[in-house]
Amino acid sequence: MEKAQNKQQIIYGLRPVIEAIASGTQIERVLIQNGLNSSLLNELRTKLKEHDIPFQYVPVEKLNKMTTGNHQGVVATIAAVKYHSFMELMEQLTADPDESSLITHHSSLILLLDHITDVRNMGAIARTAECTGVAALVVPDHGSAALNEDAIKTSSGALLRLPVCREQNLKTVVNLAKQCGYQVVAATEKGAVHYRTVDFRQPTLLIMGNEETGISPELLKMSDVRAKLPIVGEVASLNVSVAAGVFMYEAIEQRSMN
Repeated sequence: MEKAQNKQQIIYGLRPVIEAIASGTQIERVLIQNGLNSSLLNELRTKLKEHDIPFQYVPVEKLNKMTTGNHQGVVATIAAVKYHSFMELMEQLTADPDESSLITHHSSLILLLDHITDVRNMGAIARTAECTGVAALVVPDHGSAALNEDAIKTSSGALLRLPVCREQNLKTVVNLAKQCGYQVVAATEKGAVHYRTVDFRQPTLLIMGNEETGISPELLKMSDVRAKLPIVGEVASLNVSVAAGVFMYEAIEQRSMN
């Protein structure tokens, strides 16, 4: 194992990566050389699918930049944060309340970040989420900002304290949340409901969308409420981390009045 120039911890080589996955090491992503042909490759791909670890094929030059060692066409980056299963999280939140826990099913707010790509936005959202008692963050396993050392630094360490769920299918996340009694609120300028009229005193899954395109249409359709922030200036929308902060503090204010 070594540290690359971008300070990400990596493991390289087919057998070492397979063994790392088998031992329970949390892997952020695996990069595989284009056209790689090896007897161990099928075993690696099976392990990746079994553990829902994202992987992609890349030119060998990219791997060579990450390490000068004999990578054998495979480099894995170690996850800087610990990932949790969303299903297991929901089981914990909807179980009999633990008197020692400050977060219960009836007061929990979960934040689903739909392909937020900017590391600074991700870190800022996580920092506010930790400050406001958000139960967990949910991110997709592809097309999202890396939760690396830069994101952790921007979050002031909040990403190391908040449960983070990395899920392959965000629609499955929304469906499961609904089955567990959560209302699904989409934060969107296309919404018809003022954000302060949303009842955040009930368990809520709050969706924040991509910086450029907003919330994906399929998730928007699945939402129970589409809430908007008032905009009186000429700029059409707020920065996603700022907007998320407004929603989170509205939730904590409503709950403090109970």
